[in-house]
Amino acid sequence: MIRVAIVDDHKILTDGLQALISGSGLAVVTGIAHSASECRASIGFWRPEVLLLDVGLPDISGVDFCAEIKKQHPQIGVLALTTHNEYSIVRQMLDNGASGYLVKNAMTEEVLAGIQAVADGRTFLCHEINIMMKRPIETHIWLSQREQEVLKLVAEGLTNGEIADRIFLSPETIKSYRKNLLLKLGAKNTALLVRIALERKLI
Repeated sequence: MIRVAIVDDHKILTDGLQALISGSGLAVVTGIAHSASECRASIGFWRPEVLLLDVGLPDISGVDFCAEIKKQHPQIGVLALTTHNEYSIVRQMLDNGASGYLVKNAMTEEVLAGIQAVADGRTFLCHEINIMMKRPIETHIWLSQREQEVLKLVAEGLTNGEIADRIFLSPETIKSYRKNLLLKLGAKNTALLVRIALERKLI
């Protein structure tokens, strides 16, 4: 039986995954965490072979946490689990050591196939991600109207607080938008974000 741990802040999802995996006869869930800090505290006891890792954790980016896990526990295969299907996020997860990528609405068979593949040391991309990774790179970035609005104001040099005042949202929400934009465009900082946005004619 493959030992699996799950890190995701949505309890309904973790409960569903646990039931699915436990009932499969393929694997057993040895631990569940709803944040990176919970996972850090327990992963040594769980000793998973495969870690199902959400990209959008409440306390740290799953992209960064993936790199941390692979550095400290190189033997664990990371299978990213996410609602994000942007090219740059998938690329960053794979670059940081993830062995597989599943979207949260993946079919049961794909979840189990992903666990098996990663446990065997192979790379696994679910069908939707596999198709997307083969498309020309220019088509990969899609921004919502609100994200475009925030990006434009970031490019004008406004702070999170100033943007929040301008579009009547909280600074925390703007911070979250900014973080997502950095992820989507594969930028390490704001200056790079603006440059990429201009190059791609997003603003």
